[in-house]
Amino acid sequence: MMSDAGADVPSETVDALVIGAGPAGLMAAEQLGRAGVQVVIADAMPSPARKLLMAGKSGLNLTKNEDQQAFQKNFIPLPTALSAALDAFGSNELMHWAEGLGQPVFTGSTGRVFPKAMKASPLLRAWLGRLDGYGADLRRKWRLVDLENGALFETPDGLRRVHAKATVLALGGASWAKLGSDGRWASLLTSQTTAAFEPANAALSHTWSSHMNRHFGAAVKGVALRSGPYASRGEFIISQRGLEGGGIYAVSRGVREGHELVIDLLPDMSMDQVKSTLMRRKSKDSLANALRKMLRLTPEKIALVMEFARPLPADIAPILKGLKIPDVSLRPMDEAISTAGGVRFTSLSDTFEFTQIPTVFACGEMLDWEAPTGGYLLTACFATGRAAGLGAIAAVQASKDE
Repeated sequence: MMSDAGADVPSETVDALVIGAGPAGLMAAEQLGRAGVQVVIADAMPSPARKLLMAGKSGLNLTKNEDQQAFQKNFIPLPTALSAALDAFGSNELMHWAEGLGQPVFTGSTGRVFPKAMKASPLLRAWLGRLDGYGADLRRKWRLVDLENGALFETPDGLRRVHAKATVLALGGASWAKLGSDGRWASLLTSQTTAAFEPANAALSHTWSSHMNRHFGAAVKGVALRSGPYASRGEFIISQRGLEGGGIYAVSRGVREGHELVIDLLPDMSMDQVKSTLMRRKSKDSLANALRKMLRLTPEKIALVMEFARPLPADIAPILKGLKIPDVSLRPMDEAISTAGGVRFTSLSDTFEFTQIPTVFACGEMLDWEAPTGGYLLTACFATGRAAGLGAIAAVQASKDE
């Protein structure tokens, strides 16, 4: 499972070690620090929480303000430990936590919650200040290379080993490697412990005909999308490489699982309403004009119909209500917003402790769970980080009682 590399390197012993300084790791460290536990935070990157900061460039959607039962329905499957973590620290608790850091939040029209500052940096600065007040020791450019005998790191000063009474792994998924989530840690664990990574919340690739070039960058709004059992209402962007945006991300799992992508271009009209509207079309009107004037289809929607449904049948209503998009595939995993796969919940206890590696816990995106964008991803990272941190506190206390 792991090597015996670095047998003779400088080592130290600490109460708690958190590896990974993203939202999950920092939340675990916060629980430990608040409890008075000496905690070292090690991160491979020069600065912490780089993926959080990147997310903050578009407003930092912290969570979704909705009923807890509805919230958890977005996690498929929903392991017991994850459900319990979200019950203990869901959207309400996350909002209160952010406000406790001096970062007031607001709920948008779709229920998504954002800091009023609309960026991540003020929240992260306040959070790091809180951790510093607890005495947390943040070590940058410390890359984990082994877990055989304590945790072995490559550091700017050479190899270093840290022994801890409790260790929390918050190493991220396998997308956006340049921000620190490269999935390389999976080689340190057994294949029975981890599931293979797959892209989640991903854009789709498609090779367009030349007539679509002028629509690159256009937003297609007010549509309903489905792929197998997965559905969404929203919008997406026609890009040079294919389709991207929130509406696409929510159904990309279906495409990954082999289902067809289908778009309802007129979700607020029934099939009969579409047909009766088109029946009023004047003989002198072209079909394109009828679609634009009578059904108010935008140029982008009409272009999609022409791209995927020609030659057009006499009865075009079924196409408008269910435009099939063939020949699409997920973009490479490193471009995905998140990943499925990672540490299997069956290898963890209800406190996120490895059943085969006592006193070592896991949390965040390195766990094998999946959810859409819209605040669900970050909330689960915070919630599982908190749960793992609480489990680590118990492990530290137990070691002192021995």
